[in-house]
Parts: sequence; C-alpha cells; structure tokens
Amino acid sequence: MSAREDVLRRIRGANAAAGNPPPPEVPRDYHRTGALAPGSPAVLELLADRLVDYKATVLDAGDDVPAAIRTALAGVDGPVLVPPGLPDGWCPDGTVDAGFAPAELDGYAAVVTGCAAACAVTGTIALDGSPDQGRRAITLVPDVHVCVVRADQVVETVPELLARLTPTRPTTFVSGPSATSDIELERVEGVHGPRTLIVVLAG
Repeated sequence: MSAREDVLRRIRGANAAAGNPPPPEVPRDYHRTGALAPGSPAVLELLADRLVDYKATVLDAGDDVPAAIRTALAGVDGPVLVPPGLPDGWCPDGTVDAGFAPAELDGYAAVVTGCAAACAVTGTIALDGSPDQGRRAITLVPDVHVCVVRADQVVETVPELLARLTPTRPTTFVSGPSATSDIELERVEGVHGPRTLIVVLAG
C-alpha cells in the first residue's frame, strides 16, 4: 500500500466512523437564459457597452466585414497574421499561420480572427480553436487582436454562452485587452496577451 492509499483509507474510515452525511445537492435553479434574444439589437448594445468598459474598441461592420477590418488595421504598423480558416476576403493581405514558433509570432503586429460565441452581460468573447480562430498562441502573442463577432453568436448570459461551446475544445475567454494590476492597483496592459482588442460586430 502506498502512502497516498493509506492516507485516503484513514480518511474514509474516519468519515464512516463519524457518521458524516453525504454532501448536499448543489442547487441548479439559476437562470439559464436571459431576457434578451440572441443577436438582438439590445444584446449587441449590451455587449458593446461592456467591451468599451473593458477598454476594447468596437466597430459596427454591418454587412461589410472586410471594410471594418481595414479600418481596424489602419493604425497597425507591421505584418498581420490570420488563421487558416478565416473567410476569404476578410483580410487578403494577412499571412496565414503555418505553425510559427512564439519568436516568429512576435514579429507580427496584429492577428485577425473570428470567434465561437460571445456573452453580452460579461463582455466575454470565447475562442475555441476552430479554423476561423486558429490555435491559441496566435491570439496571445501579437500586440493587436481584431476579432469578428457575428450578431447571431451573441447571447446575454454565461449559461447561454457555455451551452454554445464544446467542452472538449481548447477554449479561451477574452474580456477586453490583456491587463493586470499590481498591489497598488497600477494597471498594466499586454502582460498575458494583446495590448489592444478591436471587436468587429458583423450582421
């Protein structure tokens, strides 16, 4: 018997001797849907409001996503990276990721991706590594992330967001630009990811 097994055996024995009851059921009566319909003008307005609070830039693309992406990249000085499955025409001048190492990714000024879903009430965008988003590294190393969010991908609440995601996929949750604060609440951006997040709302 290993030390671990011995310790666990003693814990189980002590619990049984004390007559400890089984753990209580976890309540599951929380709201699973919001009052706002997915993709509605109200839910899009709420998402934009939260993103701006997080110091992200929000652009309304309407039906012209390429033009909005060009606007988002207008101030970017350097090459732009795109995932292999980004829709044709969205960023024709972008370099398709070919599995570049982190040092190579650091040479790109920006990345343009799609998203898996978005939650309006928390201002959170979910990336799951799908072809239009690419692997996690390409959205963490370049200093600017331009993320296209379609109206039909936006829901109001966290339970609705999670219901749209596949739990076995490598999910990244993005709420504004990467930022952290030290003990004196000095905000520093770009520590764990892009310093600038530009969200393009499409449709």
